[in-house]
Amino acid sequence: MDCEKAKVYLVDWLAGQVEGTERGQLEDHLSGCPECREELNALRQVWQTMGEMPVPEPSEQLRIRFYSMLGEYKALETRSRQPAGGWLRRWQPAGFYRLAYSFGLLGMGLVAGYWFNARRSVAQTNSGAASQQQLRVLSGEVQQMRETMLFTLIENPSATERLRAVGYTKEIERVDERVVDALLGTLNHDPNVNVRLVTLEALSALAANPRVRQGLVRSITRQESPLVQSALVDVMVELQEKRSVEGLRQLLRDKGLNASVKLKIENGLQRLI
Repeated sequence: MDCEKAKVYLVDWLAGQVEGTERGQLEDHLSGCPECREELNALRQVWQTMGEMPVPEPSEQLRIRFYSMLGEYKALETRSRQPAGGWLRRWQPAGFYRLAYSFGLLGMGLVAGYWFNARRSVAQTNSGAASQQQLRVLSGEVQQMRETMLFTLIENPSATERLRAVGYTKEIERVDERVVDALLGTLNHDPNVNVRLVTLEALSALAANPRVRQGLVRSITRQESPLVQSALVDVMVELQEKRSVEGLRQLLRDKGLNASVKLKIENGLQRLI
């Protein structure tokens, strides 16, 4: 088993779904391939970390610290656009992750604190409209921060950082066209199969957006990985997306198409037509 084939099985191996000959071949390959072991460990760390960030208790100084850190980040971002900057290339992923983690903690804590304060203010002073307006403004700033982190990390050379970027879509309340286009670009062009699979999962959760559905249909003929092709068929069937029929038929005409993918497409077409 070579590296390319081994990376296709990493997600299933972590989920305990690789059995028989493939499991033995994969474990033999991992024992002798440091690069694949490193990617497996990075992927395991991401799965364990995402969704486990604790929410701190809000304090009086939380808003001050939040805006201070946000100001520092915007200043760094501004300098990165200058030719002599290059701070992003020199910044190690671990340091960037700590900043992203801090942003997440402060943002969630700040919103939670403001929400509780707004409710108490409404009950005591009957000034609910002003409090709600403040909360909307603050929520908008937090969302903008998350989008900025997504756009920055999704271009990172590290597959681990790009996986983390895709995970930010779950925290963005209103996904706009720029985010959708960034995700579709990652689905179609990212060199890492695991990143494309996680991106497909994120996009399928946004399928109520017509731009997303159209992008998924167009992506069918652009995929070369059997794993991603199979996952796309499942998404099209689940969405009952009739416009995918033409693209799926075009894939069937590919003489080099994986046999299991071919069978899945044939079964999928029966459920779509």
